Amino acid sequence: MHRGIGLAFQLCGKMAVAGAEPQILVQYLVLRKDLSQAPFSWPAGALVAQACHAATAALHIHQDHPHTTAYLRELGRMRKVVLEAPDETTLKLLAETLQQKNIDHKLWVEQPENIPTCIALRPYPKEEVSQYLKKFRLFK
Repeated sequence: MHRGIGLAFQLCGKMAVAGAEPQILVQYLVLRKDLSQAPFSWPAGALVAQACHAATAALHIHQDHPHTTAYLRELGRMRKVVLEAPDETTLKLLAETLQQKNIDHKLWVEQPENIPTCIALRPYPKEEVSQYLKKFRLFK
């Protein structure tokens, strides 16, 4: 195993069995799809920026968590999954659920318009958060 990869996953502290594949960390983002459609019609670049803001904020807020530390040590191996929420209500309901379940995340609210646009989770093993995200499809 590559020395750097082994170190990152040891820091994560999640090796099921000696010699087993290390746990893969994923940062999930849920972006509002309706912002790309009328009446909003935001350009693709603006939506990408919202996802970037949310992802950066979540990483910064949770920078000391072992999963985040391990994720950032292997920049070339980062995994992100961008999902779509149909509208603001759905995005806010997800934020409430994540809050209730103690899932670390950041709801990005674009200012000065005060528009919730995207949720970014800190890096997690997929199996720890997939149950909260399974109803969302990949952003298209």
